[in-house]
Amino acid sequence: MGPSEKEKMLSGMPYRPGDPELQAEMAAAKVWMVRYNAALAESPAVRRALLREQLGAVGEGAVIRPPFHCDYGSNIRLGQGVFLNYNCVILDVAEVSIGDGTQIGPAVQIYAADHPRDPQARAQGLESARPVRIGRNVWIGGGAIILPGVTIGDDAVVGAGSVVTRDVPAGATVVGNPARGVTARTHGD
Repeated sequence: MGPSEKEKMLSGMPYRPGDPELQAEMAAAKVWMVRYNAALAESPAVRRALLREQLGAVGEGAVIRPPFHCDYGSNIRLGQGVFLNYNCVILDVAEVSIGDGTQIGPAVQIYAADHPRDPQARAQGLESARPVRIGRNVWIGGGAIILPGVTIGDDAVVGAGSVVTRDVPAGATVVGNPARGVTARTHGD
């Protein structure tokens, strides 16, 4: 017997998202999201306890301001002091890890979910996943989109509204669509 659809998904192989096991896990995540998003007026401690119910890891002091949306939650790992502002979306069909001290602006979207480029494979309903890794002390401006398979190095900055299609080196600043590096400027330039 071959790997389950969940095992395929987590390993990056093409998988069928309509699989009953995956659908049941997504349904449970939706029930959790209703509870979490209704907890906007609750204390940070209550919201953190709710995060720990569903997410794969939640570091001390991590905050996600509701509303928040994800596919499963169990594949999201937040380091210490991570902050996600209102209305973030994480499609966590593969691991999405966010390092200590990283701050993420409102309406940022992080996609580990991917689709075949071949139209015949897409027509068969197949999907795939590629992990997203965001380092420590990263700043991601509001409305940015991080695509599947991207790694963002420690201390990097992603400008608001940027679409990150490839890896970002540690300490780099990227802006635009697609996001490109910005050269540092000194006073007088």
